[in-house]
Amino acid sequence: MISSCKSNDFPEMSRYRSISDNSGYLLLEILIAVAIFSVGFLAVGTMIVSTTRTNTTGNIVTQATLLAVETLETLKKDPVGDLIPETYADSNNPVDEWGNKGGIFNRSWVIDDPVGYNTSRRVRVIVSWERLGKNRRVELTTITRGNGT
Repeated sequence: MISSCKSNDFPEMSRYRSISDNSGYLLLEILIAVAIFSVGFLAVGTMIVSTTRTNTTGNIVTQATLLAVETLETLKKDPVGDLIPETYADSNNPVDEWGNKGGIFNRSWVIDDPVGYNTSRRVRVIVSWERLGKNRRVELTTITRGNGT
């Protein structure tokens, strides 16, 4: 006698789904998408941190350069006889970006007579500061005959 079998007769067989069943793939696709977006967000976050650091460094270098230019132009206005060859330091050191006491910059300048005939002066302005554990500086040099020339 042949008996007919139903799926209810073998409960262990009903636990397994057929291979053609697509349930579960959506969860796998979501996990892969989350992984890809996580890598992308990490890259964007790293880029933001790097850009912020670079912008801050550029801003500080610009401020230091403007301090040096300001000092250089002020010294060029003086007559050559008033520009005594020597090394000078700003009495307000350290200075802020406007030259006021209490910033991160140290400003100094060196005046010498490059020709030796007392008709011109070489003026070198140095603005230095420390950032992220490194000493940094901006140095500008010019030769002047005094009185703005």
